[in-house]
Amino acid sequence: MKIFCTGASGYIGGSVAAKLVTAGHEVIGLSRSETADEMIRQIGATPLRGSLDDRDILQAAARDADMVVNSAHADHVGAAEALLEALEGSGKKFVHTSGSSLVGQRTQGKLSEEIFDEDTPVSPSPARVARVALNKTILASKERGVHPIIVCPSLIYGLGLGADPHSMQVPWMIELARKFGVGKHIGAGENIWSNVHMSDLVDLYLLAIEKAPAGGFYYAENGEMSMKELAENISRMLGFDGKAEAISMADAEAEWGEGPANDTMASNSRVRGVAGRALGWAPSAPSLMEEIEKGCYVGFGK
Repeated sequence: MKIFCTGASGYIGGSVAAKLVTAGHEVIGLSRSETADEMIRQIGATPLRGSLDDRDILQAAARDADMVVNSAHADHVGAAEALLEALEGSGKKFVHTSGSSLVGQRTQGKLSEEIFDEDTPVSPSPARVARVALNKTILASKERGVHPIIVCPSLIYGLGLGADPHSMQVPWMIELARKFGVGKHIGAGENIWSNVHMSDLVDLYLLAIEKAPAGGFYYAENGEMSMKELAENISRMLGFDGKAEAISMADAEAEWGEGPANDTMASNSRVRGVAGRALGWAPSAPSLMEEIEKGCYVGFGK
């Protein structure tokens, strides 16, 4: 198939695009720069210069392709609506990348017992109301002759492709631990995020592309860990004897910004990928703990 992929030079999109090329598909990757052009060519895809704000370019590429993978921005309403409009009535697949912070709860490092699967209703925090609304719009496009699918990753770890081969949470915590010489977590650090290895996530994308029905929604997770446990594992990896200490909410906001500190690093986001496993997804990559102890994070930031 000919597949148009936004975010093809990024962490998720580049990894998915490379796997699609390996599987024999022709991939056209949206690119904003010469550097991105070269990265897209390196994975065997063809760059198309443009941005998420270039409505005409997006729509022409979507109409010319057999399907679209939108992995550049979970919350870019204009791009999603432009692509859906171009695909209307075609029956083509539109695979959108969301993120499990949509179920996130601002708890300032305290534990939440709530766990969500694909059938659990979501009452989003104010920061994620727009994301949940966009997801509903995308899934409803099946009534307009589109075949929408949403993949919703939890905390992603492991090496990917793209300009930055890492997701943000684990590197942020490694950098903070190096800065202070001890693992750091916000408050009690009891807050938990589900997580998924990049290689397992890419497998879910390809499985969803092949088998997912119109309107399919899939959480991607294969384990969970509290931020305190994550800080302790990072501390051991860095040679700090597993010692971890609390950082205040104010200091965390100074490090990462108000939104990321509250909606990512101090929140709970606990999901279960029931629908993906029912589709046949069988994640098997190393756990987050294994990746920190002896994988791609060893020596990170030196």
